Amino acid sequence: MMPKACKRVVILLNGEPYRGEIPAENAYVICCDGAYAWAKGRVRIDENLGDYDSLSEVPDPAPLHKFPSEKDETDGELAVDRALELGAADITFYGGGGKREDHFLGNLHLLFKAKRAGVATAMMKTNGVDIYLFDEGEHGFSCRKGQTVSLLPFGGDAHIMESWGLKYPMHDLWLRYGSTRGISNLTAAEEFSFCVERGYVLVIINEEVA
Repeated sequence: MMPKACKRVVILLNGEPYRGEIPAENAYVICCDGAYAWAKGRVRIDENLGDYDSLSEVPDPAPLHKFPSEKDETDGELAVDRALELGAADITFYGGGGKREDHFLGNLHLLFKAKRAGVATAMMKTNGVDIYLFDEGEHGFSCRKGQTVSLLPFGGDAHIMESWGLKYPMHDLWLRYGSTRGISNLTAAEEFSFCVERGYVLVIINEEVA
């Protein structure tokens, strides 16, 4: 059971093993199927979940129940459903990049599912980038000057009212779904922010400085 007053959920996915640190304090950690192979011993796991078609051992703790391998949802989507059931306000995914491109694209849709369900913060950390999905409002980040940042519409067109701290400002700008405009901007300061007036915006922040 999720600890009282804890609204943060960490979901470990069976993509490219995440090499960095995984903060788990004040979080409920859900491990999806084969992610157990790279995550065990590295981070506390509160719940294992999945169909276990990608794992050759019984994980610890034992799954509450085993899902069938032939099902409509991926293990990652089942984990999001579980996080929502637990009342998560913040969901962070690890291990969602690499390996299969179809799964990676599906994992981006998990961010979308979480945001549409009312989760305040939905993000994914891979070995090279941090990926966020935002809806309407003003959003800001601390960063290093010269980092590559891409802002892309997700699920339809998005309208950026204004941005601050970017080399290429976005003022009253429509990001059209199906266009690549918004890729490869650069941070011009040690923080940047932007205001979304309509739609969903995928924000991809590269770890390396250009």
